[in-house]
Amino acid sequence: MTTVVLGVIGADCHAVGNKIIDHFLTNQGFKVVNLGVMVSQDEFADAAIETGAQAILVSSIYGHGEIDCLGFRGRCIERGLEDVVLYVGGNLVIGKRDFAEIERLFLDMGFDRVFSPSVDLHEVARMLREDIASRAAGLEHREEAIAA
Repeated sequence: MTTVVLGVIGADCHAVGNKIIDHFLTNQGFKVVNLGVMVSQDEFADAAIETGAQAILVSSIYGHGEIDCLGFRGRCIERGLEDVVLYVGGNLVIGKRDFAEIERLFLDMGFDRVFSPSVDLHEVARMLREDIASRAAGLEHREEAIAA
């Protein structure tokens, strides 16, 4: 079973969307480790390490995701999670900005996918399966090359 870690980052205490995502992904066959709200980068990493999660899904609704997510990929790499799939979504910045700009900002931070608040969760589940499978195939290929 594919394990994912889910939570709301930083000082954000918005729980409703987090619970909806948890319920949806669980019904889609994922094992969801839901950390709830007000989760630090290290708490996400700790949970991913402890559970062997293939992905971390970060949400932020209060608009400070841009600040709370800075250095997240680097922190994952420091903790040995360089191959974890990293998603972020929600109301990620303060003010009105074009989503393409927001997406570029978070992709540049090292996130694999960036989602707006209105994303279709069926699409998220489909992409998550594909991204995890792709990452696993790449990892297997690297291990074979090292062994050769």
